[in-house]
Amino acid sequence: MSTLISKHVRRAVMLTALVAAPVVAQDRASSFTVALNQDNFFGFYPTFAGTYTPKKAKNVDFAFYGTLWTIPAFNVGGTPNGANLWTEFGVGARFRLAEDRLAIKPQLGVTHGSLLSGAPAGGSPNVLDGIVPSLTVNYADKRAEGEVYGGYYRAAREVGPVQLDFLHYWANAGVKFATIASAGVHLEQLRNSRTTAVNGSPSDTYRWVGGYLQFALPGSNAFARMTMGSNVLDGATGGFYKLTTGLSF
Repeated sequence: MSTLISKHVRRAVMLTALVAAPVVAQDRASSFTVALNQDNFFGFYPTFAGTYTPKKAKNVDFAFYGTLWTIPAFNVGGTPNGANLWTEFGVGARFRLAEDRLAIKPQLGVTHGSLLSGAPAGGSPNVLDGIVPSLTVNYADKRAEGEVYGGYYRAAREVGPVQLDFLHYWANAGVKFATIASAGVHLEQLRNSRTTAVNGSPSDTYRWVGGYLQFALPGSNAFARMTMGSNVLDGATGGFYKLTTGLSF
């Protein structure tokens, strides 16, 4: 892989359609969650996710989300001051099953910036940089919790010399071992699934395996989760760590 491709892959996207917040109780009522996230690949990124429950819909909610990327490195081809920051927003639906213990949330997001569509020297703030179909499945009851996420980041425009697509997915599952605490395992992978660079080819960016510890305060809907482990991708060194804290209301 060329130096150019390696540079783009290292700076690549997640995503998220929602870099989804840790599992919290599935509420029937409308809700809004704001979270602050940081990890050693994507850096710092605030996220939000909301659901609205229409009166006539018993088990289907309207859903929306956003990710406020703050990393200047995601401004591919632009100036290093973050003037062309990557921005993601999407909408979808949440289907609640098994007496609200299970939630299935398909969403379609749109990115703006230049990470997927590319950018010439000097930067180019592109509206409709890419599209992001995603699916999130959450489970939560009195003893167990889990989440599976998959999102595909597809370039929607050809602005610069190199377009990139990414597949991002993870799965985690845990047990609530105390009133406010839970712990479990976490698996996650990011893959550069397509590139238009000369001599470029699909490649894995990272493959993380580890565990998490989460605290969720009853009555306040505040939570904090620390996840850490190893990058088990062939040839990789070091580990990974991510911290998320937020509030649902």
